[in-house]
Amino acid sequence: MYNKILIVKHIENEGAGTLEAFYKRRGFIPDILELEEGAHFPKNSKEYKLIVVMGGPMSVYEERRYPFLKEENIFIKEILKAKIPYLGICLGAQLLAKALGAKIKKAPERELGWYDVKLTENGQKDMLFKNISEKYCVFQWHEDVFEVPNKAVLLADSANGVNQAFKYGENAYALQFHIEVTPVLIEDWLKGEPGLAENKNIILESYKNKIEYERRAHIIYSNMLKLL
Repeated sequence: MYNKILIVKHIENEGAGTLEAFYKRRGFIPDILELEEGAHFPKNSKEYKLIVVMGGPMSVYEERRYPFLKEENIFIKEILKAKIPYLGICLGAQLLAKALGAKIKKAPERELGWYDVKLTENGQKDMLFKNISEKYCVFQWHEDVFEVPNKAVLLADSANGVNQAFKYGENAYALQFHIEVTPVLIEDWLKGEPGLAENKNIILESYKNKIEYERRAHIIYSNMLKLL
């Protein structure tokens, strides 16, 4: 059956949110790989039309603490070689950059909340962002950032100089920000996070942005279908 997609999760509560729901409604069957629970990567990645790698609290270099990261690095390289469409979100974006030989480093400052990103000239031309405005607000939660790999194309950045999206080859994409989130997911992620007043503002902003954010995410998901 060739309408399967693989969604790679690093921890239980960082699922695919609106992305999973979108592709299910269009007849795709998502296989969820729960790495935290000890799942291993499939031997035959070619059975999937799309591979999505989600976020997580770990660094790409914490392979001793999270042994699956080493296996994941090999898996991503195999995906690239097989030219299977790939979408990496946050940690998934950093893992793609690492697999391509680029450095991952600490961000100038931690980004948690709603921030503007801007499409580069190449980003404005790329099919992934067709019908997306040049500048738009996204949800961020990360401490590490990626350098743009050799032969990759920077598609979006932000005012603080952080790379926000790149494309490698014809069908591998990396997004530093979270396009998949819902207000409920964000509330869940913020549980136990210090800074109560700031967190309330983030949650309020999330509900305020909900309809427009999901609409924009659906455009990107639809554009991704052109690769499948």
